[in-house]
Amino acid sequence: MRVSEGKQYPLGATADATGANFAVFSANATRVEVCVFDGPQGRETDRFELPEYTDEVFHGHIAEIGPGAFYGFRVHGPFEPEAGHRFNPNKLLLDPYARAHAGKLVWDQAVFGYTIGAEGDDLTFDERDSAPFMPKSVVVDPNFDWHGEYHRRSVPWDHTIIYETHVKGFTKLNPEVDERWRGFYAGLGSKPAVDYIKSLGVTTVELMPVHTFIDDSHLLEKGLRNYWGYNSIGFFAPDPRYAADVPNSLREFKEMVARLHDAGLEVILDVVYNHTAEGNERGPTLSFKGIDNRSYYRLMPDQPRYYINDTGTGNTLNLSHPRVIQMVCDSLRYWVSEMRVDGFRFDLGTILAREPDGFKTESGFLKAVGQDPLLAEVKLIAEPWDCGPGGYQVGGFPPGWAEWNDTFRDAARDFWRGVASAKTLAPRLCASPDKFNFRGRKPWASVNFVAAHDGFTLRDLVSYTDKHNEANGEDNRDGHSDNRSWNCGAEGPTDDAEINALRWRQMRNLLATLVLSQGTPMIRAGDEFGRTQNGNNNAYCQDNEISWINWNLDENQQALKKFFRRLIEMFNRFPMLRRSRFFTGETNPDIDVKDVTWIDANGSEMTPETWDNELTRCFGMLLDGRAQATGVKKRGGDVTLLLVFNAHHDVVKFTLPPCYDAGGWNRLIDTNEPDLPEQKFKVRASYLVTARSALLFERTPAERKPRGRPPRAAAKPPGLAGTDQPRSSTV
Repeated sequence: MRVSEGKQYPLGATADATGANFAVFSANATRVEVCVFDGPQGRETDRFELPEYTDEVFHGHIAEIGPGAFYGFRVHGPFEPEAGHRFNPNKLLLDPYARAHAGKLVWDQAVFGYTIGAEGDDLTFDERDSAPFMPKSVVVDPNFDWHGEYHRRSVPWDHTIIYETHVKGFTKLNPEVDERWRGFYAGLGSKPAVDYIKSLGVTTVELMPVHTFIDDSHLLEKGLRNYWGYNSIGFFAPDPRYAADVPNSLREFKEMVARLHDAGLEVILDVVYNHTAEGNERGPTLSFKGIDNRSYYRLMPDQPRYYINDTGTGNTLNLSHPRVIQMVCDSLRYWVSEMRVDGFRFDLGTILAREPDGFKTESGFLKAVGQDPLLAEVKLIAEPWDCGPGGYQVGGFPPGWAEWNDTFRDAARDFWRGVASAKTLAPRLCASPDKFNFRGRKPWASVNFVAAHDGFTLRDLVSYTDKHNEANGEDNRDGHSDNRSWNCGAEGPTDDAEINALRWRQMRNLLATLVLSQGTPMIRAGDEFGRTQNGNNNAYCQDNEISWINWNLDENQQALKKFFRRLIEMFNRFPMLRRSRFFTGETNPDIDVKDVTWIDANGSEMTPETWDNELTRCFGMLLDGRAQATGVKKRGGDVTLLLVFNAHHDVVKFTLPPCYDAGGWNRLIDTNEPDLPEQKFKVRASYLVTARSALLFERTPAERKPRGRPPRAAAKPPGLAGTDQPRSSTV
């Protein structure tokens, strides 16, 4: 095979008509070799030194190497851990830009750059060859028939409903999916899976990490695996564990995206650019650590032997280095342009905006992303916290970004378990303007959720007060202990009919609060029908029935799914539930309309004294459809709505308030009896709001004549219960 100088860009391995170009960045290496193998765990058949070094990039072109070739790098340079250098050419390294990986990591001591157990610890130099135990990078064929010219059909932010799911867990137990495809990209892209997601009314599928990641050795030793995938080692390659056809994993992933797009669904990836699977100074040498440790990672300034650990995982990627910023941006652009995904959710997103002196809204990475025309077309969502100093930054990201809003989660949970008042919940119902209403940001910037992959499922949230993570093998020490959860009177499963009825109502309350609030709703897959993890709130290592969605639904689960679809119908039917302007609660002098009015149980506007009363558990939210909808100063033409929330443990007589020329209110939803038909009520009618329940009404114009049979009496709608069970011990 002939070796020529090749090109310094693009980085990684790029196949062409005569071979493949290889390019790898390293500011501190002295030499880079490409090793070619005859299989993922096969023998090394050839080795080539990259002949050129240009602008800190080693590069060369190797003839007669094409798609399907397995390769890795050996990088030479100083082994000086106390200076931050950990080069060791005995260790085969994955290409940071590899588009595909093959094989699995075998946790042999040879994959560590130092000799485990030797005197000197990580300062020692290990001479064993790691190649037999390493996965391999793969040269890929980028061609894929996307069926004609591509035009991105993005869902507008104010219509977006996010559905967080896991490639394997979503289909592994789904009997409607062909058994051959269950748990794989092909399964998620199959017609039964796509049709189900589409039927819910959600718009956007957010996939938990699919970048190639590593199973932690301590988990494998306990018979467990890293199920969530927040342990990346390759930012360009879809993990082959999710491919039914491993040699064609890239194509299978693209096919899945294409099928979801055909259904009008967006695809967002949960990405982990904050750390890698290489851990700290005692971790393995798999890629970045051996290519240029000092460039890729944040090291302690005065002791570069050690890593800054703002992620809690052992290391932190150095997003202050221009080449690391380039790698992450190249990765994002690749997934958008070649894999055609529609956006990203950034795990521990605060890390990406960190500079040596802390979080900066004008960090190098945020500037790079903010000016990129391709990334401007897709959705960018930050998890706005990490465990480093000043790591909590909800509302701190710049315009163009949306953020997970944990203040919504906490307020909704606390309100419905009876420990937070209306004053706590009200701003969260309005997309948290105290957090996001600045620099022209819109309500959609608040990604609202009540449950996500990390924590209790919706059903467990109302069934367990304490976590039950014994299956994780850490004596129940892992996972958050403060879940803001309430078991409704019994811990875990129970035969008590009243407790179970309350739990299902509480689930409906939380779902209604989520979908009917301003902002972007996100639901965790399976919560639409009340799946359980049996109280495990940290199932990161449970690649089994604890995490996989069980599709054998009972009558209550079917009913909850039907209710969720009804909520989505309301979301789409009423633009007032998804406004692009923040509510102010003040009268707009240009149009003489107040966008939101807060109503007490007497049907009057809330007073400061009522707001400050910590016992205020029942209140209404009147959304005036005449409120200004855009920057144009004119009245809107939307339907006026009334939402009523009652977290009190007893029934509350709620007076339906007057509204401009309203003839009355039409009840659309009552979480106590979700199957009740729509029913009209007069202004000033008293509605008995069941303990712990929520309602949605639409304004009925005075001139509108009733249709069909006359409505039943307004004072006591049929089937409304009075109180929940008296044994509710914690409220």
